[in-house]
Amino acid sequence: MTARSVRARRIGWPAVLAVASLLTVMCVSLLFAAIRNDDSIEAHLGTANATVESVAFDRTIIQYGTPDGIVHSPPNGVLYPSGLSAGQLVLIEYDATDPDLARVAGRSATLTLLPLGTTVLFTWLIAGPLLWWLRRLIKRDRAARPAPEPAALPLS
Repeated sequence: MTARSVRARRIGWPAVLAVASLLTVMCVSLLFAAIRNDDSIEAHLGTANATVESVAFDRTIIQYGTPDGIVHSPPNGVLYPSGLSAGQLVLIEYDATDPDLARVAGRSATLTLLPLGTTVLFTWLIAGPLLWWLRRLIKRDRAARPAPEPAALPLS
């Protein structure tokens, strides 16, 4: 066993733990962000019919008009867009004080629970056994290391 592989194992355990923890914190933060967005929309609720302009992997762009006659197209897309297709008319709810914050009517942050929950679950299903295996290797390396010899006492 080389000193380099032992060092790699000792670095690997905290690295795996840090990555898994970071992904978990990010998922929990996304859930709280979705809840906060829903609260903002519900505090100043406006509704409108919107046209779905484009559907891409990262966002679904819509266009809708508010009662003041201004046409809005949120640059970040609409919240909870699953199942929408380009050209479709859809009822949306938006924050009247910030019209760029819009969601499909009837949908809420509860839709984020499944994808975020499965992300956290699979992260720890991979990280857990990997952490156990790395910890086991580190303990085996410690047990195989020779015990230090006691220092010789000076004769006087």
